[in-house]
Amino acid sequence: MSESNHPVIEFDHVSKIYPNGVVGLKDIDLTINQGEFVVVVGLSGAGKSTLMRAINRLHDISEGDVRIDGISITKAKGKKLLNIRRKIGMIFQSFNLVNRSSVLKNVLTGRVGYYPTWKMVLGLFSAEDKQRAYDALRTVELEDKVYTRADQLSGGQQQRVAIARALTQTPTIILADEPIASLDPQTTKRVMDDLRRINQEMGITVVANLHSVEVAQAYATRIIGIRAGQKVFDGPVTEATDEIIASIYSGNEQEVS
Repeated sequence: MSESNHPVIEFDHVSKIYPNGVVGLKDIDLTINQGEFVVVVGLSGAGKSTLMRAINRLHDISEGDVRIDGISITKAKGKKLLNIRRKIGMIFQSFNLVNRSSVLKNVLTGRVGYYPTWKMVLGLFSAEDKQRAYDALRTVELEDKVYTRADQLSGGQQQRVAIARALTQTPTIILADEPIASLDPQTTKRVMDDLRRINQEMGITVVANLHSVEVAQAYATRIIGIRAGQKVFDGPVTEATDEIIASIYSGNEQEVS
């Protein structure tokens, strides 16, 4: 499945100022279309995670508007906010699994937005959702680990379980916040290959924050450069030359065209 011209994420003059006065984002305009594989690069503290967490409103923004499929998540409340968030799977650097629970139970928590709390507590998932979780595990080739405890897996396997959990949400967007930061090179390739396959075969839009420029260039269709909360580059991976990458990571305040 290829990219379309249908916008799934839109930032309209978005700024984020933290209570201590630190500027997280500064007047960001951005449109990400369905099926893109976007990687956000920049120094630590540049605003990459703030940008990511503004998409699913893990952070509230200070100014502007963020829209998902044309609907403002910034203004959404209650059930409307829940319905928008259902579409957005999130993968964290630290995996965020329940170590004492089985792989299957961890993956099923991807359906949390579809059940009342009491059913979640009792583990009352439908047969359809259990099949959905199993299919997601098969996608990342971990179906043989269904009943294994999460803490018995390697770091790479745990991150692939986290990908399966996100897939079980049936999302249109997957956000990956430094998903390979704690992984070795071989495991990094496995996780990034899974994300690319999900992007290409399922048409799910992927937005990832990465420290590694080399990995970003190998997997992204588009690179966004963030420096000091500002968007300083946004273009196809083919245009992200060594000079442009160097300027994203430098203190040079000149806008990158």
